Amino acid sequence: MQKNTKNFTYECEEDGRLIEMVFSKKHVDDRKRWLNSFQPGTFLDHDCSEIPYKDFINKELILFSRADLERSIPCVLDGFKPGQRKIMYCGFKRNLKSDIKVAQFAGYVSEHSAYHHGEQSLASTIVGLAQDFVGSNNVNLLYPSGQFGTRLQGGKDSASPRYIYTRLGPMARSMFREEDDRLLKYLDEDGQSIEPEWYLPVLPLVLLNGADGIGTGWSTSIPNYNPRDVAENVRRYIRGQEMQPMVPWYKGFDGQIQRVVGRNAAADKGESFSVSGAVNIIDERTIEIVELPLRKWTQDYKEFLEGLMKPVKKDQAPFITDYKEYHTDSTVHFIVTMPEQNLELAQQQGIHKTFKLLGTISTTNMHLFDSDGLIRRYSSPEEIVQEFCGKRLEFYQRRKDAMLADEEEQMRRLDNKVRFILMVVEGELVISNRKKADIEQDLDALGFDRLKKSAKRGKGSSQNDEDDDLEEGGSSKSKQPAGQKVSYDYLLSMPLWSLSLEKVQELQNEYEDKRDCVAKIKGTDPKDMWLSDIDHLEETLEVCEVEEAKLKAELEEQQERARTGKAAKGGRGAKGKAAKGKAAAAPKKMPAGVAVAPPVVEVKAPSKRAKAAPAKKKITQVDSDSEEDFMPSLMERLAAKSGSSALGLSKTTSSAPKRKQMSKRTDETDSPSPQPKTKTVRKVSPVTMKKKAVTSRAKPKKAAVILSESEEEDFDSDFDSDALCDDGSDSDFEM
Repeated sequence: MQKNTKNFTYECEEDGRLIEMVFSKKHVDDRKRWLNSFQPGTFLDHDCSEIPYKDFINKELILFSRADLERSIPCVLDGFKPGQRKIMYCGFKRNLKSDIKVAQFAGYVSEHSAYHHGEQSLASTIVGLAQDFVGSNNVNLLYPSGQFGTRLQGGKDSASPRYIYTRLGPMARSMFREEDDRLLKYLDEDGQSIEPEWYLPVLPLVLLNGADGIGTGWSTSIPNYNPRDVAENVRRYIRGQEMQPMVPWYKGFDGQIQRVVGRNAAADKGESFSVSGAVNIIDERTIEIVELPLRKWTQDYKEFLEGLMKPVKKDQAPFITDYKEYHTDSTVHFIVTMPEQNLELAQQQGIHKTFKLLGTISTTNMHLFDSDGLIRRYSSPEEIVQEFCGKRLEFYQRRKDAMLADEEEQMRRLDNKVRFILMVVEGELVISNRKKADIEQDLDALGFDRLKKSAKRGKGSSQNDEDDDLEEGGSSKSKQPAGQKVSYDYLLSMPLWSLSLEKVQELQNEYEDKRDCVAKIKGTDPKDMWLSDIDHLEETLEVCEVEEAKLKAELEEQQERARTGKAAKGGRGAKGKAAKGKAAAAPKKMPAGVAVAPPVVEVKAPSKRAKAAPAKKKITQVDSDSEEDFMPSLMERLAAKSGSSALGLSKTTSSAPKRKQMSKRTDETDSPSPQPKTKTVRKVSPVTMKKKAVTSRAKPKKAAVILSESEEEDFDSDFDSDALCDDGSDSDFEM
């Protein structure tokens, strides 16, 4: 125990400043600079018995904070967090084209990528990569074979990992090209090669599927965008054109996403977007809700409607009388009925606002790790595209160089084989009954090249290299084995039938094809390679959309047949009649309603409440017939709190006529002339009216407070309206 005990020592004032910097809310910017100054390879020597606080914070605590950030904030290049990157690496490594249980796949990932956390967390990450309901992924990289969650509960209704299956989705290899695998920098974990530092997809995946996360010092929230809009802006970058502004887009969402009209909004602060559901008015008492705002799930909204139909307060009348559900796991369909006057009230206030069918999306908090491993804030999706494209174009040049080197090596290999066979056939080179060392000396003298025995098999590789070693399963390795030596084994290990005339002619033809391929690669621009990959990606996307539409139509047809069969099946007795009546209550097709347009949202200019120009004074009329709803006016509460003489106020017992006179005089005082600056006065709490006290006394008379013109000016300059709510009392009254 004594051996493992570490004593923390406080050496100087710097230790105190570091502790305050790490934990204090006042040093957020300092903490961010501290995290961005992290250098890979930093560690704390645990052999010493005493550890200064300075070393613990800068060498140990920073490792935890950095790991927390990396697991919370994705990378701008591939849009992945470490767990997601490990999953995709193992999927590519295993060439996962057939279904595998999610629980089994999680174990495989944990074994082959050195995952040090719980497998339950890994299984939930796999489920998240495969989800495709509205509000999740625009491009799901894994295929969901089973119940991976729906919009009913936002994915929380997914089945257990041991019951569902997955595999690589059709978009996975179109997004992450196999030709780029060997160009990446793979990490090493205790001698085990694991996932790369980051991948490089064809398009910035972080914009396609979005990202959310909260880490130490930073958080991020990035909305989803249309893959075609992102692809078009990438094409514009390649051609040197200006990119077009993009609006968030979610696959399958039938609502509206509108850019909020801003006034005096800074361009580098991001934008806001209004998200609205879809609602139709069927008649004077019925509305139809067919879409909810993003990330508002069907089950949660059902509970909201239950609250409108059954209020918590017993004395409060329900706003709606009934609602019915006709939605599926992928669509929303509520039929809501209410009294006619309530629907009119909802239309006056705004149906979208009344029924909470409005939401917001902003781009003001987009933080990502850049290619250098530093967290950076991006003010717009176009800025993310620009950051991504610079690095991606560099790797297309590296891919071209690697492809050219491979093809030239294959061409040299074929040339050496043809020369070797012809020299052996013609007797210029004797290999029978000789030592291998002597033969290799002759090959060196004749100018043959020493090459690796196993070569990478590309798309243009010949099927005639039976002597070359292949990876198990027939697929090619993306990286050459480390430490493999060059030799003449690729020549000396050829089978005997390679000396035939047909084999020689076949190798010569293949050599000519390789030479043409090398010339073609040399004449290809890296930008053209990128454009070709984008075209292929969009073609794959169209195929997937057609397949999804076909499956959706088949599902709707099955549901319609089931509904029709249930309605036609009557049954006998009371239960049969009840079932028949219930089936008839669900209409096959709802009557067409009038679509309600969502409101146009504008950004209000920021204003300080204390310095706002005083509005025209409005004296709240007190209903003398209602004792429970009695609320004294503002002036009455001020007079009751501090006395009329203190403020120079004079009370009068006249009621309605005096209040009209008061309103008229204050309107004359509120002229367009500049108002005097607001002064700070002592805060005054409103008088709380207890229900018991109100019921025990006589009905109050209507009263008004009359101010002279000079007194009104003094009151306007000294009154602080925010001071009325400083003691936590009820402030829900009308001013």
